[in-house]
Amino acid sequence: MEGVRLAIQTRLGERMVSMSSTLVETVSINYEDFNESFLTCGTCLCLYDGGEHTPKLLPCSHTVCLHCLARIAASNTRDAASFRCPICRELISVPRGGVAALPPSFLVNQLLDLMSRQRREVVPKCSVHINQELLFCETCDAVFCALCTGGAHSAAGAAEHTVIPFSIAIKRMSEILLYKANECIAKLSGAREAVSQELARLDRAADGCLEQVGRTFAEAAARLEARRLELAAAVGAARDEKRRVLEEQLALIDAEKSKVERECEGLQYQVEVRNITQRIAGLGDKLEAAAQLSEPRENAFLAVDFAHDDSPARLQAALAAMGRVRSSTSFPALCSVRVEGGPAVTRLEARLTLSTVDYHGLPRSSGGDPVAAEALPVAAGVDAPPCTVDDRDDGTYTVRFRPPAPGRYAVKVSVLERPVRDSPLFLDVSEHNNPVATYGGRGPGKDDFLQPVAVAVDAAGTVYVVDTGNSRIKVLTAELQFVRHIENEGLAGRSCTGIAVSAAGLVVVNWRTREVTEMTVQGDTVARFSHPAFQEPIDVAVDAGYGHVLVADNGLSCVFVFDSDGKLLFQVGKKGSQKGCFNLISSVTVGPGGEIVVADSRIQVFSAKGDFMEEIYPEGKGRGRYGGVAIDGDGHIIATRSEKSRSFVQVLDFSNGSVVSNIDSHDSRLKRPSGVAATADFHIIVVDLGNDCIKKYRYW
Repeated sequence: MEGVRLAIQTRLGERMVSMSSTLVETVSINYEDFNESFLTCGTCLCLYDGGEHTPKLLPCSHTVCLHCLARIAASNTRDAASFRCPICRELISVPRGGVAALPPSFLVNQLLDLMSRQRREVVPKCSVHINQELLFCETCDAVFCALCTGGAHSAAGAAEHTVIPFSIAIKRMSEILLYKANECIAKLSGAREAVSQELARLDRAADGCLEQVGRTFAEAAARLEARRLELAAAVGAARDEKRRVLEEQLALIDAEKSKVERECEGLQYQVEVRNITQRIAGLGDKLEAAAQLSEPRENAFLAVDFAHDDSPARLQAALAAMGRVRSSTSFPALCSVRVEGGPAVTRLEARLTLSTVDYHGLPRSSGGDPVAAEALPVAAGVDAPPCTVDDRDDGTYTVRFRPPAPGRYAVKVSVLERPVRDSPLFLDVSEHNNPVATYGGRGPGKDDFLQPVAVAVDAAGTVYVVDTGNSRIKVLTAELQFVRHIENEGLAGRSCTGIAVSAAGLVVVNWRTREVTEMTVQGDTVARFSHPAFQEPIDVAVDAGYGHVLVADNGLSCVFVFDSDGKLLFQVGKKGSQKGCFNLISSVTVGPGGEIVVADSRIQVFSAKGDFMEEIYPEGKGRGRYGGVAIDGDGHIIATRSEKSRSFVQVLDFSNGSVVSNIDSHDSRLKRPSGVAATADFHIIVVDLGNDCIKKYRYW
């Protein structure tokens, strides 16, 4: 509707004003700019109607509904014949008949009629009951009239349904439609801006590639030109050398020729025979010399050979393979990232895998995408750890970082400078390091232990656990699955307490029999030896580099070092608390350089020859005791430790002795942990003696 012009004349009686007058109101309103605020009482904010909220026109030209005027007049107890306008505060006289006798506001009534007509035009009627306006149920999206109600919309079943007039529903839907349309337009505008920016980035990337191509081939051309100049210089040098030799010969020929010509001058005037004879003899000699000069002392051969090897073919192949244009079909919005392994733990490397797909959701099989990642701590005061991205070149990428503190981290991953679908990925980091696997229980069965004390792991990852109480060795896979049992005479007496991997298989030590036994992994004995000085040999280690067998004796508080044949070479340490001495030795192992590493309540390091080097974790002396010690290939010392109030696994740096981390096993408490062995993939196998089981942890 382009507009509606309303002309309203309102006649006020003589009772309203001191003299008879006619008030003519003429208003021009555009219906599209009109809203229901024109039809709302400014006092009670209710819509005007033909009943309780009938619009009344006051002499001050303001319109107030009948309900508000009656309330205002009734509250004026001092002067019942007058009241003040609630809008302008002008004193208004109450006519005979009360406020109901005030004239109606014909302008507002005209507007009400107009709105009613417009609504009748917009709101459809019921097709069955023609005079009934339609209603709308917001609960079930149903349209009906008052006479069509039934079932859930009947008087009995309509309690849980929200029913509104269809006119209001249309208005709400129109507002929702407009909101959605505006939101859609905004989204499309943002999408257009994003695509335009990507186009601009594409042009910049192409320009950068063209510049790089130009620079690279300019450098290649410069190298080719340099080689051309080298060959040209070599040709010139070879020519100049040959020219020098030939020009020297040419000069010698000219000199000899001049001499002969000078000697021949005036020869016809010679009359003395003897003189002529001498000259003839001299010319004969010169003829022989001339004959020697007639052969060039240098040749004119000069050539450039490009066929002496396959350089041209290799150059052509190199030029054909020189450079490549890489593109990517990765669609970041569909790429996904997930957490690898178990729960994230403080100071342990957290790993996430990014899988890239194209626009159609198909996995990509090649790498090379520019991937960026950052791990941001949610808590304040925690430094963001650096992230490393490894390209697996198969369409997947590994994101690695070490959280320095417990808490929540937001890991943001982007491909082609755009965030992936799951970014940011929130990762909760715990301060507790719990086992990733546990095996065993107390008993004599296949999967049981009885006082397990020591463990060893070979290069293939096979786990060997000394089941002391059952006089056997339990063989397990790296995933702690049972393989078989090993039985041998060296395991008899329920007193075998140490095990190590050797070239032939395994080496064990028995404190009761005081014997060291080497056997194959099938249990066949390879060699056995003992020593008269043995009192309580409790652990054994093998130095593969030197072929030494190290036996820790808790009775003498020392370590005996034997050669591969069981011959004693030397002894390390003695009983005492000072450096280089031991008190209740628990374990011995070999360092990466052949160092002898011994644990009691602290860890001490000796050279391969037995010289004291350093003391690690001296503050632990007197506070507790180590149960087992091992060293991995990256220079970490892993040791089990029991103190008065707790048992844990300690990870130390072999280079400086600092504590890297402690494995508290919070949800699976350790009880008297003893032997420990490290695997190649940064896991450790810990013997939990008090619980008759073994546990596997990730420690790096």
